[in-house]
Amino acid sequence: MIDPDRDAPEEVMWQGRFITAKQRGKWEYVGRARGIQAAVILAIEDGHVLLVDQYRVPLGRRCIELPAGLVGDETAGEDPGIAAARELEEETGYRPAGLESLGQFFSSPGMVSESFTLFRAHGLVKTGDGGGVEGEDIIVHRIPLATLADQIAEWRAQGYAMDVKLLLLLGAGMMA
Repeated sequence: MIDPDRDAPEEVMWQGRFITAKQRGKWEYVGRARGIQAAVILAIEDGHVLLVDQYRVPLGRRCIELPAGLVGDETAGEDPGIAAARELEEETGYRPAGLESLGQFFSSPGMVSESFTLFRAHGLVKTGDGGGVEGEDIIVHRIPLATLADQIAEWRAQGYAMDVKLLLLLGAGMMA
């Protein structure tokens, strides 16, 4: 069955600096403003994965996530790979020797039109402590992949939220 709202005109209900609330027929959804995109970085090396946690206002608590950041929020037309390398170093204190694009993904397509490009980082070099830019209060975690599921269970018990993108790391174990 074809959704009758598929060809309805898109209406902007509200627009802020970073997001836009839209409606198409009966569908209400949110998208990024001004063509902003996101880059998410999968940084695994020596059997460890780099994760970050930071307070997320919409959730009202800290969230465990893959390092990520916005592309084009300050410079229109920014290359996603350059943004991914910058964000990885800002958030985690590791600079990648190279990045491989693993494609574009949509995190919650029933209510958000935002997509992100997933990058795999290679050749990590520690350059600092990370923590993000001023005011971000990002905590860096370098976790052994072998104990990741247990660590996530512990964080959940402590009240942390878990970003859906962590399923990338947990998927095989959940299917076993």
